[in-house]
Amino acid sequence: MSRILAIDTVRGLVMVIMALDHVRDLLHLPAPTQDPTDLNTTTAPIFLTRWITHLCAPTFVFLSGTSAYLSLQKRRQQGESIAQTRHFLFRRGLVLIGLELTLINFAFWTDSQFRTMLIQVIYAIGGGLVLLSLLARSPVRWVGALGILIIVGHDLLLLVSPIANPAGQIIWALLFRPQLFSSPSFTLLVAYPLVPWLGIMLVGYASGVVFDRPLGDRRRWLFIGGLVSLTLFVGLRFLNQYGDVAHWSTQRTGLFTGLSFLNVSKYPPSLLYTLLMLSLMALLLAWADGVDTGLTRVLRVYGTVPMFYYLLHWYLIKLILIVLVYTQGYSLVIGTLSFGRPPGFGVSLPFVYSIWLGVVLLLYPLCHWYGRYKSAHPEQHWLRYI
Repeated sequence: MSRILAIDTVRGLVMVIMALDHVRDLLHLPAPTQDPTDLNTTTAPIFLTRWITHLCAPTFVFLSGTSAYLSLQKRRQQGESIAQTRHFLFRRGLVLIGLELTLINFAFWTDSQFRTMLIQVIYAIGGGLVLLSLLARSPVRWVGALGILIIVGHDLLLLVSPIANPAGQIIWALLFRPQLFSSPSFTLLVAYPLVPWLGIMLVGYASGVVFDRPLGDRRRWLFIGGLVSLTLFVGLRFLNQYGDVAHWSTQRTGLFTGLSFLNVSKYPPSLLYTLLMLSLMALLLAWADGVDTGLTRVLRVYGTVPMFYYLLHWYLIKLILIVLVYTQGYSLVIGTLSFGRPPGFGVSLPFVYSIWLGVVLLLYPLCHWYGRYKSAHPEQHWLRYI
């Protein structure tokens, strides 16, 4: 089974966009606690800078499921048993969770004592792969049906009464709802609960069958799927009844009313958020499939080494933050939810965009080298995990 280049292209695109969000998080002048999608305080450029990056996480999670399906098919064709291929998914999931709790969180807080822990997308992907390794024994259509059920129904969990037991609260947050836990010595922020994102991964896994089809059929199904998802989003969003806790409303201008319509909830991913972002992803896949241009080749350089890029981009952005903090006459703050930013620190939005482009360009030769190294050394099994 040959590699599906459209997956690498679209994954590379959203990885480039992702870096913009993280540069904004760490370096933009407003405090990190200010919500860039709060229509009462934001501006259209700041809102859209944040909103476009909503595409990243669901695309990563969905394509992780799709890639898992394609990897299982490839390994079975190479003679591996079902148990071997499932064990690989299980091990890879555990590696991702381990990276989230160590190298990635150290990049966030630069705190060797790990007094602050942020649980986000790599945990969701890793945990999802662990569960998918168990579910992969089931027929693909059943896995997809479970994913759809989770996506459509998990908003009903808003009706569940709060849990009083502290241990129960942590388990509930890790599985279902974002929550902040804080004590004088340790802070835990669960931003990406496992189950809502698992639904997206399972649908991505079941959608892997689309990529078994010839190119023309594949593009047609991706285009139709994108349009259906987008139509469902528009219809449900217009009704303003179910699918997102944040309803849209008429604002002070027509532009901000449009932004309100698009302002869907990511934490956790609502039904409407998922429909909108996956529709855009499917349309991008339909566009990229079979296309080979200078742009798509550049994007594939990033998309073929996603974890390598992810780790490096966090450390590079954090290094830039440290340099700018001391250049502006401040001192780094260690071990808080500020990413190390002192009060009053930051740069303007145009400067954020300039730094973002610099980060992406600096990472290109490293990703290009690592991608070629992985291809040239398939016997080094540890390369499968990074």
